[in-house]
Amino acid sequence: MRKSFHTSIAVLIFISLLACGSCKFIENRRQGTARDPLLNSTVNLHGNKPFDSNLVGTFYHSYPALEKYRENVVLVYRQQQYKHIWLDDHGVVELGQTLYTKVRDMGSEGLPSKFPYQEKIDGVFANDRDNTLSPAETEIMLTNLYLYYAEKVYKGIADSTTTAIGWLLPRKQVSYETLLDSLVADPGLLNRNDSVLFGQYYKLRDVLQRYREIEKKGGWKPVDLDPKLKSYKPGDTARTIIQIRERLFVTGDLKQNSGSNQFDDELAEAMNRYQLRNGFNPGKLILPKHIKQMNVPISELIKKIIVNMERCRWISPEIVKAKEYIVVNIPAFKLNLVRNGKIEFSSAVIVGTNVTKTVIFSGMMSNIVFSPYWNLPVSIINKEVKPGMAKHKNYLETHNMEWNNGQVRQKPGKNNSLGLVKFIFPNADDIYMHDTPAKSLFSNERRAFSHGCIRLAKPRDMAVEILKDDPNWTPGKIDAAMHAGIERSYPLKAKIPVYIGYFTAWVNQQGEINFYEDIYERDGSLTELLMAEK
Repeated sequence: MRKSFHTSIAVLIFISLLACGSCKFIENRRQGTARDPLLNSTVNLHGNKPFDSNLVGTFYHSYPALEKYRENVVLVYRQQQYKHIWLDDHGVVELGQTLYTKVRDMGSEGLPSKFPYQEKIDGVFANDRDNTLSPAETEIMLTNLYLYYAEKVYKGIADSTTTAIGWLLPRKQVSYETLLDSLVADPGLLNRNDSVLFGQYYKLRDVLQRYREIEKKGGWKPVDLDPKLKSYKPGDTARTIIQIRERLFVTGDLKQNSGSNQFDDELAEAMNRYQLRNGFNPGKLILPKHIKQMNVPISELIKKIIVNMERCRWISPEIVKAKEYIVVNIPAFKLNLVRNGKIEFSSAVIVGTNVTKTVIFSGMMSNIVFSPYWNLPVSIINKEVKPGMAKHKNYLETHNMEWNNGQVRQKPGKNNSLGLVKFIFPNADDIYMHDTPAKSLFSNERRAFSHGCIRLAKPRDMAVEILKDDPNWTPGKIDAAMHAGIERSYPLKAKIPVYIGYFTAWVNQQGEINFYEDIYERDGSLTELLMAEK
């Protein structure tokens, strides 16, 4: 039910902000005041008539903590021709009621924030609170509340901050005026707006709610970890097996809990699901590292979900509307090629070490290079090649390298460090995707070994997938070009967007939450930034 602001008379003119700024609006309502001289008879909630624009400036003298929103408030009201947005002849409109509820429940959005004048807003909506705002202040205060909410939930921390922490993917742009227009037309969009927020955000929000419910019930009990334990294998029995079974049941990896102390087929299947969701290679054994991961407190996983919700705020939903695109998630060590909304191809990848981090950015894949040369970076020449040449006079020859215009390059071939094919998306950091002769590294769970480029476990298959609709190429021709020993660069008929991101929590297409190691230790600093945004 709306909290009424005035008597049901045909025309209501507000009480002067300057003369009666300390008077409660509820008192004005009882007095039945007819006219506010400051508004020059222009304010009339009936019919959404405009109010005096000078009141916006007056408002910020009284509420300086909201000063940063002034410019956008002016833009919003100019768009609305200074007509009322939040008040009608019955009080606060439905959108205002919904907005207030959403701000009160910012925790469900993973945000610990508090509106600077929350007690003033509470007075407008809560029946057990006194309302100290005049109608004009109420109108402008609600617009500030909207901008506060939109900035926190739809935009996230400042662009300059994300750039400083190494997030070079393009930040989405939010038009607060356009967004407000859509919300006025459909207040329900405050609950979910796929045109403003990346769909992954809402998936993570659902999991956040589920994990908080688990936390309220006490979370999960620690699983005993015997320091002498090497592994549990199928058929083994132990009291710890009962604990593992209970732990997997809490998070849904195990559909039902039999309470058995035996490592049976049902538990093996649940363990495989758990391993895949937590960045482990699936296997038949329960290892100490699996139990250590199970014992991570649920509060830590909730923080991880919240951090990745924030990263989702920065991404434009338009990305996933592209007909075709490639995305690499660095902590997952995985690449997906998405076409028409479906994952058509996936590959394990190797990314940069903690010293030579793979950059978080986007580009447009333009060329595939078969039988590539590897033009060594100056840093590698200085750190590896020159010392090698000083020790071994045949260093270049034994590594299939040669001088080329004052630089060193490695000749095409199966032992070339780029393998037999590379994929180019021009960028300032000279990062690309490529094959590698070091196939054994893909068996590792933690695959951070490169100098920054992205090595593919299935480069040939990716080339086949990308070129499958190109009449110039068949799988046979691709194989021939990869083993020709002569470099050939082929320009793609249509460039493919490439996004290299960093998500340590991700909900897959099956609705399962996946957690990954924070290999570049970025989550902690982002958590601190979010807490500082209170």
